[in-house]
Amino acid sequence: MIKSGYAAIIGKPNAGKSTLMNAMLEFKLSAVNPKVQTTRNRILGIMTGKDHQLIFIDTPGILEPKYEMQKFMMREIWSSIKEADVIVYILDAQNINLNEVKKIEEEFKKDFRRVPRLVVLNKIDLIPQENVQQKMVDLRDEFGFNDIIPVSALTKFNLDTLKARIIELLPEGDFYYDPDTLTNKPEKFFVSEIIRENILSLYQEEIPYSVFVDVREFKVREATQKDYINVDIILERESQKMILLGKNGDMIKRLGEMSRKGIEEFLGKEVFLKLFVKVRKDWRKDSRFLRSNF
Repeated sequence: MIKSGYAAIIGKPNAGKSTLMNAMLEFKLSAVNPKVQTTRNRILGIMTGKDHQLIFIDTPGILEPKYEMQKFMMREIWSSIKEADVIVYILDAQNINLNEVKKIEEEFKKDFRRVPRLVVLNKIDLIPQENVQQKMVDLRDEFGFNDIIPVSALTKFNLDTLKARIIELLPEGDFYYDPDTLTNKPEKFFVSEIIRENILSLYQEEIPYSVFVDVREFKVREATQKDYINVDIILERESQKMILLGKNGDMIKRLGEMSRKGIEEFLGKEVFLKLFVKVRKDWRKDSRFLRSNF
């Protein structure tokens, strides 16, 4: 019996959605960072076994959208849930707000009733064991959750149990993708994500959230056999430009070095990376820009 289907991973920002998918795939596909809103686009991670193909959908964190970019992110979540055969709803064991859970239950109740759902209590390695049990009891009593799986995505604790349970809930059917396929996204997308992840790590305050990384050119130069990658880093305001560049260009140089190493590791070959910094005023609020680039 062959099983194949989509499992949408949803939850609040920083619940560990990307960490979980990366751990399940045993490959770093999604950007991971302690800052919120690390994931902007939904990303497919495809795990294929002898008799199953489990297609994870890593989604942005659920939030109250305040501008067009966040509205786009929420639409990514909605479309992922509607496409899903199983919903994997992640809660951060350190920080469970029952009122927030109740609000999410109400917002998505129609789709939560449509397909099977697993509640995943993540980061249990960071709290005492007795607290884990109590939180599971509280969630069952408050919301009637019957399928709660405690895990640590970071340490990979109990992920085999979670994987087996998700596969059990998948519908029967042929594979959607070739067995060797890991994702539906092109290399160009992951190049931009590596650069953006490094921006999240290197810069503070508004800079990481005001950045759009546009890979304008990605080609092999026959003379060097290196991938030539030409990237625009787009900001919202001129005042942010000097922060990104740093004194005497030190920060952009550091960003370039970190990103080149990360891209080379991901692609398994040497690259020539060139970064340009540009400004497009308030791009996160520009629906036309978002439609064209996301």
